[in-house]
Amino acid sequence: MKGTIVQFRRGRHRIHEKHYLLDLGMGSREEAKKLVGKKVSWKSPSGKVIRGTISDAHGNKGLVRAIFESGLPGQAIAQEIEVQ
Repeated sequence: MKGTIVQFRRGRHRIHEKHYLLDLGMGSREEAKKLVGKKVSWKSPSGKVIRGTISDAHGNKGLVRAIFESGLPGQAIAQEIEVQ
């Protein structure tokens, strides 16, 4: 399954560097909750793979939150991600 990195998880004053919002094409919060615990990976143009885990749904429109082992670069936003 493939998806897109939408944005950092952020608040008004703080950006969580390891937390990202992902759009995996789910239509509702209930569908997104079924993916909790699945592994995700992002592959950089140089071939480095950074892995993470889906932690929870985000909002009511089917986005999910993922926590990565290390932060992704800003260039990763709007790029493709793989869900195992």
